Amino acid sequence: MGLSWQQGPLSTTRLGRFLVPDPLPERMLFAERLRRRMRVRFADEWIADSEDVVLLHEPGRYPVAYFPRADVLPEVLVAGDHVTRHKDLGDTAWFAVRAGGRTAERAAWELVSLPEHASELRGRIAFAWRAMDGFYEEDERILGHAADAYHRIDIRDTSRILEVRSQGRLVARSEHPVVLYESGFAPRWYVPRADIDETALTPAQGRTFCPYKGLADYYDIGDARKAAWSYRDAYTEVGRVNGLVSFEPDKVEVTLDGKRLELEPGQQVVPHGVDRGLDADEVRAR
Repeated sequence: MGLSWQQGPLSTTRLGRFLVPDPLPERMLFAERLRRRMRVRFADEWIADSEDVVLLHEPGRYPVAYFPRADVLPEVLVAGDHVTRHKDLGDTAWFAVRAGGRTAERAAWELVSLPEHASELRGRIAFAWRAMDGFYEEDERILGHAADAYHRIDIRDTSRILEVRSQGRLVARSEHPVVLYESGFAPRWYVPRADIDETALTPAQGRTFCPYKGLADYYDIGDARKAAWSYRDAYTEVGRVNGLVSFEPDKVEVTLDGKRLELEPGQQVVPHGVDRGLDADEVRAR
């Protein structure tokens, strides 16, 4: 989630509200220095390398990294005549990116008619995430989108009783599930496999990718498609849910201490856009 996506404070579907006397603008943008070294790789070349990156947060989008022109190899940007209009920030000029005998069309852009209140983005270049070979913080590749300092995950043990049923069949019962709190999402409850009747789980086709947790595998439960998922190789930061299983409360019956859980609104993930790519293929190809 972070500031501006999902149900964050700058999102148009924010869960909370600002305690101010006057109405806020419908759309609020926020820019800040990343304060991390960030690099861009394309065609076996480092085409951008900066410790002065600015992240732009705007409603409905993941944060976008803007590099000073001085920190981008000048020869890789090929100007064209394609110009679009940003609803808040004015004209956007697009560039092809060319290096190492490769060209990616409309793979970078610059905001060229910025209002004065957005001057910190002046003279900066952003790159289309899915068009580049990789983005890095220092020597470590960042997957999915620029890292969002406001996205947080906390995992807690609990002694509450969680039960899962499908068409009357008891699929899982645990007296020690763990709960994962993630910015912008309702709590997700994960169950140890020892507490699950795994004969009820049928591996499903397809995987999804979370930049903060890793690749998720899915399971059908009877006629309920992709009613459960598991991070079988979860990132170290969320290793406590590695191999555990979580269940969709709108597809099977999930109760917590006898109270049935419901799927909360605003939980959907938007996987694609010019500035982002949450493809499992990006993880496999790293």
